[in-house]
Amino acid sequence: MGVLSNSRNSSDRSGVEVRRSARRRRTVSAYREGDRTIVLVPARLSAAEEDRWVDVMLRRLAAREERAYDPAELTERADRLSERYLEGKAQPRSVRWVTNQNTRWGSCTPADGSIRLSHRLQGTPRYVIDYVLLHELAHLLVPGHGPAFWRLLEAYPRTERARGFLEGIATAGRLPHLHPARDE
Repeated sequence: MGVLSNSRNSSDRSGVEVRRSARRRRTVSAYREGDRTIVLVPARLSAAEEDRWVDVMLRRLAAREERAYDPAELTERADRLSERYLEGKAQPRSVRWVTNQNTRWGSCTPADGSIRLSHRLQGTPRYVIDYVLLHELAHLLVPGHGPAFWRLLEAYPRTERARGFLEGIATAGRLPHLHPARDE
């Protein structure tokens, strides 16, 4: 069982929870959980090492999140992808990031034209986000994953590469030695 350690300094650490683990030997990892940042560290770290690693991990998370589209950009990107690959036929009313989708990369509700992308995509390459966005746009036009649906995605040149990237993330999440929540 991990031991909780609260951050000791600086106001930019509010919302940061450090979890120490005797089972964790060398690795340090971090992830967002709602409005908190969880940093997983080995129990043997000194307070100074913990502080240094928290700073490193906060910078890494921020850099990863900067690569993701901001909410306004998501809507613009959806419009451009629809125009380029779907002849402008898919017209979402809203596109947003959500934090409550942990088993899906994206979802849509054709009845109201809303598209939701999992926050877990933030930090992935933009072509992966574009693929998931295009996938959901295609669902605004065709329900299910039949041949007509996949024909809509054929025009996107990075479909297979993006799907492979997402399969890799999903597989890594199922491996006990790579899953942060199981490694504490």
